[in-house]
Amino acid sequence: MSPRLEAAAGDITTEQVDAIVNAANHQLRGGGGVDGAIHRAAGADRLHAACRAIGECPPGHAAVTDGFDLPARFIIHTVGPVWRGGREDEPETLAACYRNSLAVADEVGARSVAFPAISTGVYGYPPEEAAAIAVRTVGEADTEVLVVRFIAFDEGTLGYYRRLLA
Repeated sequence: MSPRLEAAAGDITTEQVDAIVNAANHQLRGGGGVDGAIHRAAGADRLHAACRAIGECPPGHAAVTDGFDLPARFIIHTVGPVWRGGREDEPETLAACYRNSLAVADEVGARSVAFPAISTGVYGYPPEEAAAIAVRTVGEADTEVLVVRFIAFDEGTLGYYRRLLA
């Protein structure tokens, strides 16, 4: 079954969902952007320790930790591709981020999930293309997740999601 898809502007760390997705780096060390915000809001020391126990996460894969101080019970960490003009399987890797995150959500019993715009920050993925991949991939997913919310940090990205969901 495909989940109901929603788009909203805001801060993913405050989402009232079972799981939020973190656009992580492959070392799962926290960093800038959404990754740093999630680490700070969840409780950096405990989240860093949980991520160290996992080790590394290759691009397109996903791993889960507790949500710690977040409203969400779980944080699903996925590593998006660095944009290199689309010549190095970036669309396939980005789609795998969404599919694998939903598979992890199914494993932990999450029925509501919030995604950021994976790879569109410092990784440079064009936001309009990334939104199209996200909406298409999640919309076609066979998952037990009932609701997926795409959280946009800026109005431009929110506009892409809203047009795609209309």
